[in-house]
Amino acid sequence: MGRHGTIAGRKAAQDSKRAASFTKYARLITVAAKNGGDPDYNPTLRTAIDKAKAAGLPNDNITRAIKKGTGELGGETYEELKFEGYGAGGVAVIVEALTDNKNRTTSSVKHAFDKFGGNLGTPGCVSYMFDTKGVLVFDKETGVTEDDLMMVALEAGADDIVEYDDSFDVLCSPDVFNDVLKAVKDGGLEPLEADIEQVPSMTSSPEGAALGQLKKMIEVLEDDDDVQKVYTNSDVDLYE
Repeated sequence: MGRHGTIAGRKAAQDSKRAASFTKYARLITVAAKNGGDPDYNPTLRTAIDKAKAAGLPNDNITRAIKKGTGELGGETYEELKFEGYGAGGVAVIVEALTDNKNRTTSSVKHAFDKFGGNLGTPGCVSYMFDTKGVLVFDKETGVTEDDLMMVALEAGADDIVEYDDSFDVLCSPDVFNDVLKAVKDGGLEPLEADIEQVPSMTSSPEGAALGQLKKMIEVLEDDDDVQKVYTNSDVDLYE
C-alpha cells in the first residue's frame, strides 16, 4: 500500500502522540523558514505550516518557530539525517530526522532497529526500492471522487491517482508538487495530507512475529522527537 494503513488508523496514532508531534512540526517549520519566513514566497514553509495547523499546533508556537528559522530568535540548529535499513521480516525502512544532536539520534535509531529484529544499513541500501514523489491524500468521507481529482490534478501535472479503501492518493513529481497542490485547492478540493514522500516501488509482506516486531519498531521510532518520518515498503497495515 506504500503507507501505514488506513486514515482512521493513522489519525488515532497521531492523536495519541499529539504533544510529541508539536515538537516535530515546530522543528519542520524552523528548518523551512531558513529559506525565508514568508509562506507566500516559500512553498516549503507554507506546507509545513499547513501540516502544523492541521495537527493543532498553536499560532504562537508557529510564529516562534518561524522566527527561530529566520534568526530573529535564538535557538537550536537542526541537521537533516536519513537512515536506511531493514526491519523484521526483511521490510525496507527509511527514517528521516531533524536533530540538534547527530550522535544522540543515530544511537536512538540504531537501538530501535537492533531491539526489534532490524538491521540499520548503509546509505542507499534500500532507497533504490523507493521513488521520491509528491503525495496528496484525500479522504473519501469528504465526498471527493476519482473523477474530481482527475479533472484537476492530472491537468496540473500529476502522474497518477491511487485508490485505497478510505482514500485517494494523488502522486506527482516533486517538481510539480506545489503546482498540483495549488490546482486542487483552487478547485475546492482540500487534501488531508500533502507532502514529498518516499513511495515504495516494490513491497514486502511481513507476517507473524516479524510483523509484530516491525510494528513495535515503527512505534518507537515515531515516538522519537528527532524522527520526522518513517517509511517502509510493507504492504500490510502497520496500524491495524
